[in-house]
Amino acid sequence: MKIKILKLLILLLVVSTASLEQTFAQQKKPNIQQQKKVNIQITATQNQLMYASNEIRKAATEKKYIVTGSSFLNSKANDEMVIRIISDSATSVKTANDENLKMPENLGWQCYAIRVKNNGDKKNIYVLAGDKTGAMYGSLDIAEAFRLQTINSIANSDNKPYLDRRGIKFNIPLDLRTPSYTDPSDAAQQNIPNVWEKEFWETYLDEMAKNRYNVLSLWSLHPFPSMVKIPEFPEVALNDVWRTKEKFDDSYSHQGVNFVRPHLLQNVEVVKKITIDEKIAFWKEVMQMANDRGVEVYVFTWNIFTNGAEGKHGITNRQDNDTTISYFRAAVREMVHTYPLLAGIGITAGEAMNRKSTGEYANEKWLWRTYGEGIRDALKQEPKRNFRLIHRFHQTSLSEIKDAFREYAGPFDLSLKYAIAHMYSITNPPFVDAAMPLLSQQTKSWLTVRNDDIYSFRWANNNFARQFIKDIPEPEKIAGYYMGPDGYNWGRDYLTRGPEHQLVMQKQWYSFMLWGRLSYNPNIPDDIFIKTLQTRLPAIDVKKLYKPWSSASMIFPWITRYVWGDIDLKWFPEANISHPTHKGFFTVADYIEREPMPGSNIRNIYLWAKYHHEGKTDSLQSPMAVADTLTRLSAEALSGLKALPARKVGSFTELDQTLGDIEAFAHIGNYYAAKMKAACSLALFDQFSNESDRSKAIAFLQEAKKHWAQYAKVYDSQYKPALYNRVGFVNIPELIKKVEADITIARNWKPGTIKYQTKNTTEKPFRD
Repeated sequence: MKIKILKLLILLLVVSTASLEQTFAQQKKPNIQQQKKVNIQITATQNQLMYASNEIRKAATEKKYIVTGSSFLNSKANDEMVIRIISDSATSVKTANDENLKMPENLGWQCYAIRVKNNGDKKNIYVLAGDKTGAMYGSLDIAEAFRLQTINSIANSDNKPYLDRRGIKFNIPLDLRTPSYTDPSDAAQQNIPNVWEKEFWETYLDEMAKNRYNVLSLWSLHPFPSMVKIPEFPEVALNDVWRTKEKFDDSYSHQGVNFVRPHLLQNVEVVKKITIDEKIAFWKEVMQMANDRGVEVYVFTWNIFTNGAEGKHGITNRQDNDTTISYFRAAVREMVHTYPLLAGIGITAGEAMNRKSTGEYANEKWLWRTYGEGIRDALKQEPKRNFRLIHRFHQTSLSEIKDAFREYAGPFDLSLKYAIAHMYSITNPPFVDAAMPLLSQQTKSWLTVRNDDIYSFRWANNNFARQFIKDIPEPEKIAGYYMGPDGYNWGRDYLTRGPEHQLVMQKQWYSFMLWGRLSYNPNIPDDIFIKTLQTRLPAIDVKKLYKPWSSASMIFPWITRYVWGDIDLKWFPEANISHPTHKGFFTVADYIEREPMPGSNIRNIYLWAKYHHEGKTDSLQSPMAVADTLTRLSAEALSGLKALPARKVGSFTELDQTLGDIEAFAHIGNYYAAKMKAACSLALFDQFSNESDRSKAIAFLQEAKKHWAQYAKVYDSQYKPALYNRVGFVNIPELIKKVEADITIARNWKPGTIKYQTKNTTEKPFRD
């Protein structure tokens, strides 16, 4: 009996152990039968379609779907969800007919339709496109729907680009010997090794594609020695990648001249050992990666620069040197010939050209003899290649351009500075208005959309970005745009104190998403952006974050409307400065004399004081109203932060860094508001000698000092001081000395100091 009981206990133990093991196994492994299956079908194994389907695969897998795929359409697939991606108009039309789907409204370049057919618990999703890029964009919509968990509610849509080309302006720091405009800066020097790494460009181009950017423009004073071999000038090609160990300062030319100083070359480090042949292979691979993501690559130059080539084979930067002309023509030919995927070249009639040259050496004749003829030489071997030439409408005239380039057979565009250097100002900058009648659908212009406003902070205001894009005049005359800074480098971020050097495009992902996606479709609902933000920051209610963030993001546009400095040398709102050769730190006296931005409809402070004292009405907005707006925006930002988790100082999580940026915006907004009010009071004292106005000015400036101290504390907790090539070395905490000096200025002010004269403070972006 005891033996039977013992056997029974052993049997129960074995059964129990097996049951526990089975339960544990079920807990460790997901129940495969409960997972939904997704089948992705593409019509061809083209690189863009493979990239697009892989993005869907990654997104679906993250959400625990089982994903299979095929490189052909299989109408018998029996998965719960089937995604069919079609990249040519004929097959898209046939599929719509065969499957009884609504016909796509647009099948042109970059266009796509999404169609959804539900059959019980089965779902078929179709991307019907006319080309590979459209198919890729439709696929990215589907990948996004998986990530946002809206795939079950995805609906029919028809999509076409609002602006055909949407680009990034990247001043590329190739090498000490072949610098770009941004090279005398910390950010550019730190990024020299990065631009020679495949992983950098892979990530960069992924970010571009998912935000619908399709142009990468690489700007260099003289890129040829770092990118091509020229048979007639064999000594020009440069092996290896150099960077100087010497420190740059703020004494470098703002015209790009003499960037390669002798002492820089005497103390160098080789950051990468690489031959010119390997460099060429590298850039071919980068351009292929770009092509695989629907991105066109352009190279832009300023002229005449011969960095890396000067002194070799008789090459100089003299405009009347025929050897230099022959060299440039051959260099351009080799650039076009070496890179079959290069979409075009952009050129500038400056900064180092001689406007007094005449005849065959006149600026436009020189550009034709070098760039125009060089491109023609290359295309003799590729007569069917569609190569675009973009001539910046800068320091030249349309008649001169047309006369010199009348024989250019390929696509030929102009390029205009749209908001000069400050896209974060007003949504409808007026600077290209006079040029619009000169343009047509045959003579289009690109827009250079310069962001020399915000280097450190994360920006987010959907309405401003959407209206800015919708306000672009006559989009049918616009070839596209490229957005970027001259005073900073959009590579990896080295301003942040944290250990990670992510791409600027990753750090400021929300603003890049806004500008890219809205310029493809300005009617994208805010819901998409908010859901993306919520997915990114799941621990908080992001609607509580977006409201103060949006208010904070309008502070720089409002202050820049008043303290206007057209080019980046003249105004940097993060620090209330211009380059030392201009104003340096803007004092309270400078505020009184500033002429607000053209088109802003704001009254200058000196005239406001005069009219205010005389009781005159004014159709323009008063500077006091601008100050009140800044106060309100700052209050909304700070109040909104109270409803969110407190920022952990020293933390470099995305949430804590974003909270810090919002707070920094708010404090400097309060500083600007108090300073504007001080300037208004001091202007009244200057004209009418009422001591109470001086007292008010001093009180406002003391308040401004407190706000600057708060701003500096937050800024310094997140960001480092840095040298920028356009405004010099910036150390926010140390500027408190300049802030304090304003109080002394007001205390010592003598009535009648200001001798007001109307001034034109804006450069003309073109010559007609």
